[in-house]
Amino acid sequence: MNEPEPAIVGIDLGTTFSLVSILQDGVPTVLPNAAGEHLTASAVSLLDNGEVLVGPPARARLTTHPGRTAIAFKRDMGSDKRVDLGLRSFTPVELSAMVLKVLKRDAEAALGRPVHEAVITVPAYFGEVQRQATKQAGEIAGLKVERIINEPTAAAMAYGLHEKDREVQAVVLDLGGGTFDVTVLEIIEGVIEIQSSAGDARLGGEDFVDLLATHVAGRIQEEHRVDPRDDPRAFARIREACEAAKKRLTLSPNTRIVAPALTLGGRSVDVDLEITRDDAEAVWAPLLDRIRAPIHRALRDASLEPEKIDEIILVGGATRMPCFVRLAASLFGKMPRRTLPPDEAVAMGAAVQAALKSGDTSVEDIVVTDVAPFTLGISTTTSMGRQRIAGIFAPIIDRGSVIPTSRTKAFYTVEDLQTALTIQVYQGEHPMCRDNTKLGEYTMRDMPAKQAGEQGVDVRFTYDLNGLLEVEMAVMGTDRREHLVIEQAPGRLSADQIAEARAAMEKLKFHPRDALPNTTAIQRAEALYVELTGDARDHLGTTLALFRAALETEDKEEIEVRRTLLNQILNTYAH
Repeated sequence: MNEPEPAIVGIDLGTTFSLVSILQDGVPTVLPNAAGEHLTASAVSLLDNGEVLVGPPARARLTTHPGRTAIAFKRDMGSDKRVDLGLRSFTPVELSAMVLKVLKRDAEAALGRPVHEAVITVPAYFGEVQRQATKQAGEIAGLKVERIINEPTAAAMAYGLHEKDREVQAVVLDLGGGTFDVTVLEIIEGVIEIQSSAGDARLGGEDFVDLLATHVAGRIQEEHRVDPRDDPRAFARIREACEAAKKRLTLSPNTRIVAPALTLGGRSVDVDLEITRDDAEAVWAPLLDRIRAPIHRALRDASLEPEKIDEIILVGGATRMPCFVRLAASLFGKMPRRTLPPDEAVAMGAAVQAALKSGDTSVEDIVVTDVAPFTLGISTTTSMGRQRIAGIFAPIIDRGSVIPTSRTKAFYTVEDLQTALTIQVYQGEHPMCRDNTKLGEYTMRDMPAKQAGEQGVDVRFTYDLNGLLEVEMAVMGTDRREHLVIEQAPGRLSADQIAEARAAMEKLKFHPRDALPNTTAIQRAEALYVELTGDARDHLGTTLALFRAALETEDKEEIEVRRTLLNQILNTYAH
C-alpha cells in the first residue's frame, strides 16, 4: 500500500493565536485542533509531571499558574531572552517550536497524512533576525521551511483569490496580538503588487489589554491601597478579566470587570468595576495615536493619497475594536470591509502560498510581488578636514524595493596602506548606525596595500522573497570573494544547535492529543471557578467533580456527556 503524499501547509504563527491551513479544492481551509477549534492559543504551560501543554489548556492556566505559563513570546523572537516555566527555562524560538509542533500534529490528524513542510507567516515589520528565528523554530518542530511570507501579503493573497476578477487599489491594516502592519497593494487580474509596507513590531492587541489592566490595577490601588501588580497571580487574574472586557466592549458600550476574592496584601478583596467603551478608548488613546504614523508612512512610500484607496481590508482580531474601525474610516474617508474572517485571513493566504509552492493548478494564475520593509546598508566613515566621522549609515537596498533584489555598492579605504576593511551590516531608517539594528559584520584582511581611496570592496546585498539577506564582498582588482553569514545576532542558532534543539524537543513529553479536550475543559473550569461566587460557583464545582469522576471510569460515552455539560456551564458563566 502506497504511503499518502506529505502535505505542505500554511501556518499563521501568531502572538496570541496560531492557525494551520491548506488549500482544498481551490478553497483555503483552516484545520481544527484537538478541541475542534480553528484558533490555537500561542501559549505553553508546564505541568507538575513535566508534561508540556500547548494551546487552549495552556492559556487557561495563565490565571492559575502564571509562573508556569508563557504567552506573547513571539515578540521576543530573535533575542536571547529566556522564559522561566517553573524550574525550566526556554527561548522564544523553543516555545514557538512547541506551538508549531502541535500545529503540525493537529494538521496531520485532520488530513490523515504526514506534514513535512510549511509556509510560515511573519509580521511585515519583522527584521532578518526574527525571520531567521521563525525559520529555525519550524526546523526544530520537524518542518521544512523554505518560504516565509509577510502576514499582510498573505492576507492580500487570500483576498486576491477571492477578488481576482477585480482591479482594486487596497490597503491591508493588520492589527494582531503583538504587531501592527500596513501594506498598500494593487490587484489587477490576479496579479497582487505590494507597493509599500510599514508597521510597528511592538504594537498589538496585547498592548491594549496590558494598558487596560494597568489602568484597572491603578483604580484598585487607589481604593484598597495595595498594588495588584506586585502579585503575579492577582495581576494575571485582572489581566484576564480585562481581556474579556475588551472583547465585550466591541459589542457593548459598557461592561463590568469582576475579580472576586482577589488576594491583595494578605487579604481577600472583591473587585467589581464598571468601565465604559469611552473610558477604555481614553486609556487606549496613546496606542491609537501610534497607529497613524505607519499608515501615513506606507501611503507616502507608495506615493498615494488616502482618497486613492478603493478598499480598506482589516486583518487580525484586534481590528474588531470600534475605535480602530473609526480611526481607519476617518483616515481614508470610507468604511473598511471584512470580506474574510479577520482571525483567519492570514492563515488562508499562507495556504494559497503553500499551494503555489506545491504547484496546485487552482492558483497558478495568482502572481505576487513584495517589497523590502526595511532599508539595508552598512556602516561607513567620512572625513571632515582632519576629523573622521564614523558610523554613518550607507543604504544599499532601500525600503520599498521590489524583492527579490540584488544591489551592489563600492566602498573604499580611508587610510593609506590600509589592508583590512570591516563590513558592518545594519537594518533601519536612521542616518546613524547606532540608531539602527546591527545584523552582523565581517572583516576583509590581507587586502592589497594602496593609498587611501584606491583600494576597496564591492558589497553585494541579495534580499530574497523570505526577507532573508545574503552579503557578498569582492576585493577590487582581485578574484577574492567572501560571504557574510549573519549568525552573530542574539538567539541565532547554528545548524548543530538546531539539531540539538530538535533532539531535545523529541524528548519533551507533550500532553496526549486525545486527552486535550478533557484537559482543556478542566483547566478552563479551574480558571473560571476562581472568578465565580455563590450558586454559580457551586454549580460549576459540582459539574467539574462529576466530570472528574467520569474520567476515572474511562467510559468514553459518559466522559463525552459530562464534558459537554461542563462546557455548557463554562459558556454560560464565562464573562
